[in-house]
Amino acid sequence: MTPNEITPGDVIRVFARRTKWTPTDDLAFYGEPGTPFLGLPRNIPVYVSVTFTWDKVHGAYLAESWAKEYRRVRLGGPAFGAPQDDFIPGRFINPGVTFTSRGCPKNCPWCLVPKGEGRLREIPIQPGHIVQDNNLLACSQAHFERVCEMLSQQRKAAKFSGGLDIDYLTEWHVEQLKKIRVKELWVACDTEGALKKLDKVADLLSDFPIKKKRCYVLGGFDQMHPDNFESRCEAVLSKGFLPFAQLYHSPDHRVNYSPQWKALARKWSRPGIYRSKRVRK
Repeated sequence: MTPNEITPGDVIRVFARRTKWTPTDDLAFYGEPGTPFLGLPRNIPVYVSVTFTWDKVHGAYLAESWAKEYRRVRLGGPAFGAPQDDFIPGRFINPGVTFTSRGCPKNCPWCLVPKGEGRLREIPIQPGHIVQDNNLLACSQAHFERVCEMLSQQRKAAKFSGGLDIDYLTEWHVEQLKKIRVKELWVACDTEGALKKLDKVADLLSDFPIKKKRCYVLGGFDQMHPDNFESRCEAVLSKGFLPFAQLYHSPDHRVNYSPQWKALARKWSRPGIYRSKRVRK
């Protein structure tokens, strides 16, 4: 991007870590300012965004580095408890991803959302086909209807990758989902006790094929044994959902998992691997 292409609303975004959700446009960066960055106006705002708490030190270092070249540098992001109600599509997360609510009414011991985002609140609905809300189903029916209306106007089929809480899913929600094009419906089965609840959800979503039904499966939390984790993944698959392994990391650091755990996470996050010898539905 050249200086002449900069508009008044543009900002430089610097990310402490590259993930599949971080933007890749010409004003999104992942390191220190170097030769490619120096042609941009010095007065353009620079936002250093840190998602994970274990990247806070690196984020602070990046902010100091960019402050040597640019006049207005801000350090923030979810790791620093920054307010997140002013969602702007495409700014800090890939285009196509949207949030229509923040927070969660639950207080799961492994989840950082209650502490980082607080109580559930509905926010203005911005367009996007990938809904990343932490607990969309805890929102009002009117809000959910408006979200589905927005999704019906998108070019791509909807992905509910933020998850549909199995404690809140009802027949009414399912009827709304059937009115729109859906590519992925994500739920979660984070404990052994959640397996029984998944039976009810499997019945509610029985009209959707297994390729559209995904399930996050938490591993490694609270001294969980790898064998118990794999048994839960097997059970999730048997109930008609494609498991997706997620290994727990504490708020302060990334856990250094054993080779056994890493192998299980790799296997159970790739349907092509764990379904290779199974009959596909």
